[in-house]
Amino acid sequence: MSDETYLDRLIDEEQLRAYLADALGPADRLKVKRVDAGHSNETLFVTWGEQELVVRRPPPGKTADKAHDVLREHHVVDALQETAVPVPRTVLESDDHEVMGSDFYVMEKLEGDVIRTEEPAWLARPDARRQLSTELVDTLAAIHDVDYESVGLGEFGYPEGFTQRQVDRWHEQFKWARETTADHRDLPSLERITEWLQANVPEDHPETLVQGDYKLDNVMVAPAAEGTVASDDAATGSEPKIIAVFDWEMATLGDPFTDLGWMLSFWHDEDDPEPPIPDLYPTLTARDGYLSRQELIDRYETETGYTFDEPRFYIVLATYKMGALGEMFFRRYLEGNSDDPMYPTMEAGVPGLLEQATAVIDGEYEI
Repeated sequence: MSDETYLDRLIDEEQLRAYLADALGPADRLKVKRVDAGHSNETLFVTWGEQELVVRRPPPGKTADKAHDVLREHHVVDALQETAVPVPRTVLESDDHEVMGSDFYVMEKLEGDVIRTEEPAWLARPDARRQLSTELVDTLAAIHDVDYESVGLGEFGYPEGFTQRQVDRWHEQFKWARETTADHRDLPSLERITEWLQANVPEDHPETLVQGDYKLDNVMVAPAAEGTVASDDAATGSEPKIIAVFDWEMATLGDPFTDLGWMLSFWHDEDDPEPPIPDLYPTLTARDGYLSRQELIDRYETETGYTFDEPRFYIVLATYKMGALGEMFFRRYLEGNSDDPMYPTMEAGVPGLLEQATAVIDGEYEI
């Protein structure tokens, strides 16, 4: 499927032009570019006159229940505007499917770096890496410190029993995906991992706002001196500052340790084996200066006052969750509902994730 054909499925430019003109006033220029860096909801860069905007919408076609709820994402980002959590400025939201065939929302575009498989040159030094690591875990602590009642998120979720529901939910997402993918290959360890998680759900946990997808490539970083501008020409001594947290579609009220375990599951230490999906699990955090997983845990405990007693459970749960998402991606690929080149790699990637989860269960993987 060509980019042009897929973009046509995502957006009707004339409908969008009319919507923006009505909501923001007329403009003499509309330019739309699809961002292919993410692997779940779709992100579109939109230029409307002199305004640089970002539109978030679900992928086309059938989606699993609640997996791509962009209006929920807008709700939490909007609620966090005046908190210590850095988020983009929200602009518009719409449930009018006449505009682009789905719910969507609009936010302001920020300028900075999102670190995926490589770091920008201005960050490639040990002191900047340590600062970035510290910023990352401190921002997570800030999310978990939000007074969710006071910002209007008191009805955003049901924190009691959250962790058990997470195990149940991702099992159900696996089942949804397997309706299609089971005909293509087996996942022999899936049942064992599911049973282990069910048997090891922690009885108690703190109750906080949970981001749901918190990791290094879901934040934007810029040199502190420039505020919201980053480039490889930035001063050599610039300190990194997180200016935005993205991808709130799975945010809710629940167990903050699920966020910490998720972040840690994507963090590569020096002696770790090669990751099962290199494009999703970069190894750059093994470089000199980045905090280790244990140092991240220590910093988190200091900042929050919480004690992270069950790292093995939460890292297995995180890997299982990514496996479920990967299996959902693979179903979407098989059904022709995405042109993301990552999706077909889940044929081998998900079995690799489940193998890693089994290694953690068996004590063969150092936390």
